[in-house]
Amino acid sequence: MKRKAPEVHDSDVRLALGRPERSAAGLPSLAETIPRAFGEMGAGRGWKALRAVNQKDGYDCMGCAWPDPAERKAAEFCENGAKAIGWEAGMLTVPTAFWAEHDAGSLASRTEYWLGQQGRLTEPVYKPEGSDHYRPVTWDEAFGIIARELNGLESPDEAAFYTSGRTSNEAAFVYQLFARAYGSNNLPDCSNMCHESSGLAMTETIGIGKSAVSYADFAKAELIIVMGQNPGTCHPRMLTALEEAKQAGAAIVAVNPLPEAGLINFRNPQRVRGLIGRGTDLADQFLQIRLAGDMALLQAVSKRVLDAEDAAPGTVLDHRFIRQHCRGFEAFREHLAKLDDEEVLAATGLGAGEIDELAQRYIHANRVIITWAMGLTQHRKAVDTIKEIINLLLLRGNIGKPGAGPSPIRGHSNVQGDRTMGIWEKMPAWFLEAIRGEFGFDPPARDGLDAVDSIRAMGDGRVKVLVALGGNLVHAISDTEAAEEAVRRTRLSVQISTKLNRSHAVTGAQALILPTLGRTEIDRQATGEQFVTVEDTVCAVHRSQGNLAPVPADALSEVAIVCRMARSVLGRKVSVDWEGLAADYDRIREHISRVVPGFENFNARIRAKDGFVLPHGPRDSRTFPTPDGKAHFTVSRLETITVPPGRLLLQTVRSHDQFNTTTYSMNDRYRGVRKGRMVLFVHPDDLAELGLDDGGYVDVHSEAADGRDRVLRQLRLVAYPSAKGCATAYYPEANVLVPLDSTAEGSNTPASKSVVIRLEPAAAPAFGA
Repeated sequence: MKRKAPEVHDSDVRLALGRPERSAAGLPSLAETIPRAFGEMGAGRGWKALRAVNQKDGYDCMGCAWPDPAERKAAEFCENGAKAIGWEAGMLTVPTAFWAEHDAGSLASRTEYWLGQQGRLTEPVYKPEGSDHYRPVTWDEAFGIIARELNGLESPDEAAFYTSGRTSNEAAFVYQLFARAYGSNNLPDCSNMCHESSGLAMTETIGIGKSAVSYADFAKAELIIVMGQNPGTCHPRMLTALEEAKQAGAAIVAVNPLPEAGLINFRNPQRVRGLIGRGTDLADQFLQIRLAGDMALLQAVSKRVLDAEDAAPGTVLDHRFIRQHCRGFEAFREHLAKLDDEEVLAATGLGAGEIDELAQRYIHANRVIITWAMGLTQHRKAVDTIKEIINLLLLRGNIGKPGAGPSPIRGHSNVQGDRTMGIWEKMPAWFLEAIRGEFGFDPPARDGLDAVDSIRAMGDGRVKVLVALGGNLVHAISDTEAAEEAVRRTRLSVQISTKLNRSHAVTGAQALILPTLGRTEIDRQATGEQFVTVEDTVCAVHRSQGNLAPVPADALSEVAIVCRMARSVLGRKVSVDWEGLAADYDRIREHISRVVPGFENFNARIRAKDGFVLPHGPRDSRTFPTPDGKAHFTVSRLETITVPPGRLLLQTVRSHDQFNTTTYSMNDRYRGVRKGRMVLFVHPDDLAELGLDDGGYVDVHSEAADGRDRVLRQLRLVAYPSAKGCATAYYPEANVLVPLDSTAEGSNTPASKSVVIRLEPAAAPAFGA
């Protein structure tokens, strides 16, 4: 079945606003899920796809990195996962005639939603220098163009190799192997824009930058603190784990600038009570914190814990744990003794009583999980904020015991696995030495470029070729205009993709689009059907094998594309059997087993029904792989953002019908928004103080140290119960307001959650949306 792309135009959009919802999932979720999935895939294909997703003999959902329970339900997917599957596995395809009808310039004028609606990419296409049109080419021609451009560079560091977190372990391993054999560590990836702050903070304090809890730990916790996170939209299956924890007696605290439906009430669509009953109230306490106030809150709670210990010595702190496993406690205690309570209240926007309540909950719980996402990682002080999470957990020994620990929740399904496989611009010497020992060539030792620095390097001409294995870098990165200008300065941009996105429209002088198989599809190579593997957010590794006939007959798997590209570019430069790796993924896993610790006997262990869990010293045995073998209390000076009068602090967020830059529809039903995305959520009191009206239109200007005026025009104001002094707009549209140089200290992650803005009244758009 080949259906025609729907006619979708920006002028069709008529924004409709309603009340924010107070519960997540339930019947509305079912009403969205089944028609959407079956409408795109057809009933038979849709049923086959959904019954295999996240099953032990099926494939891993590409919609998030949330782990799977030991016992799987028949429907082990959520609404947004079903949308992701339907979006990828739908039968609509981009016809050959499309490329003659649409030039790159016209594609650049379209929205992400329109681009995604055009269907699956089916053939390699090439935009030559001097032309604005793509035209079909053969695979051999495409790889020849890449080889010509890469081999014509003066230095391997004039190329950058970007990666999306949807890439499998096997594809990621051969991709980094190709880049390093070529001679570059320029391996930017989506981690640079999301959880890089988490990885750095946790590595420096406990020795490993990954979650120290398992799926089962949530049901064993007595207290779960959810910070800067919207699980109802970004990883809805987490709501089931929170419901199970609540039913087991845990208390849940939500810390967020916005009230999110999924943390208020969960109507589990797989239970009768969730469909026709009240559902489960989740958050026992909601702390509506101001943007960038989390560090102050955490320090204030830690100070109250220390004060409680002083009032009742020996009864609050885990002295044995601190003595045996930690360093830096006394300096941390002395530092917090000087904490300014008024500064804390100003930074957080909370009352002292609210902070007292959270501190008491923490003191009286013996097993505590603190879990967070990008609401914490995308601030200038993000790394220090996450170190404060570790400080608080260390005080009462909440690491390395059941039901306790730090838990960053990743967004992409295998972003954590990609890093484990070597997708990082700063891989340690032991990994590079292992590559040398396994493959017999010397990988480059110098650090490469991350995502932000790659954009800078493209902008000033130091990077001339961009190869992107999935993703949508030009729209995912901050400072949209600067990013687009930078990519347009390259000699060649290569996108390996399933569907169109903005990175296909904003290109180098030359551009290639290479169509690839999706996670849902059967991957058949010379030795038969292949499976791949992924690592979820709690370090569990399991297999993933698509079960659907591929939609595009001419598409190659990611592994096959990378291996053929490597062979074309490198020739006999290194003695890697690229053909053999593409023919049999077991051969890739054999190499991984000898290069990456924790993957020993990979091929045998991954064939167990449950896969396996990677070792994690802090979680498993309270051993900390830091230089001195101890967990570290750290001292961070509290800094608050000064927002001038008449200004607000902006954060960017996803809508509900969205996965990263992919937009499934123009709706965000949990926030009461339909048929549009160009909105700005502002507290009613802030609107009144600024002399603006709910429903009016404004141009949003960001104010940065570089003095450059960045503007997002004609956003409709929505009076919304957000934290006072804060505003919210949708990502990626609002990325234009985030300066490229505004990044987290240490991690270089874009500070997309703390942008100072001013609002100027504007006329309504001509079409009235």
